[in-house]
Amino acid sequence: MPDESRTVCYDQVLGIEAYHLQGVVQKFPNHFHEYYVIGFIESGGRHLWCGGQEYDASAGDLVLFNPHDCHCCAPVSGEPLDYRAVNLPPDVMCRAAKEITGREQPPRFTRNLLPQSELTHALRTLYDALVRDAPALEKQEAFYYLLEPLLSGYTLPPAGEDPPPAQNGQIQALCAYMEQHYADSITLDSLVSMTDFGKSYLLRLFARQVGVSPYRYLQNIRLSRAKALLEQGVPPADAACLTGYADQSHFTHYFKEFIGLTPGQYQKIFTGNDMQKER
Repeated sequence: MPDESRTVCYDQVLGIEAYHLQGVVQKFPNHFHEYYVIGFIESGGRHLWCGGQEYDASAGDLVLFNPHDCHCCAPVSGEPLDYRAVNLPPDVMCRAAKEITGREQPPRFTRNLLPQSELTHALRTLYDALVRDAPALEKQEAFYYLLEPLLSGYTLPPAGEDPPPAQNGQIQALCAYMEQHYADSITLDSLVSMTDFGKSYLLRLFARQVGVSPYRYLQNIRLSRAKALLEQGVPPADAACLTGYADQSHFTHYFKEFIGLTPGQYQKIFTGNDMQKER
């Protein structure tokens, strides 16, 4: 088994991250990101769950996640994973999508897994350009050569597709509340008091509509806010306090469980070096 490494770099030109997990056998729990993820598996297999679907992902497969797509994955037979991805903030994706498609609305991938996709070559080209900090034009070309076929082929809804089901307004209000009060001590009783639901029904409806439990949703929001603080240079202990964690130990545990890096490893991405790596 190769040594485990987790490598991330941030590209100032494109405003996106290049992410690499190698030799990792960690299981990632059900979670979501607030950004788009376009990744490919170099080697190793993964059981992937997303959007109520289960997939067996293997080398050569392309993985696509929209913001707030709830997903989890686990290794196949203990195989170490070699996985590379680019993470695109919604504003970066929306600007590129408008140039490519002419549409104002944020694009949405209609598939989460593209088995043995030829587009893995385009993604690998972009990833390599980001990692070696290629000239700006080379990175920009690689970026659009990847996005154009993806947005043209995998974001348009099929003809006659049913509209998405109506969302319960009270659940949406709870999500908005947690997004604003993520640093507070939030209990199930406090959430129930904002609705006309019972506790059991609220939990079932929330999970069915959002894809994760209220607690998991809160954890994802806290981690997203903590990432922003770490990027600004806020010390991990302070980031933990500002985002509602009882102590830095709990913060570090959840951060690595969901993000795959420790807070310190993640913060090093933004210390001025093009790439930081810790084993």
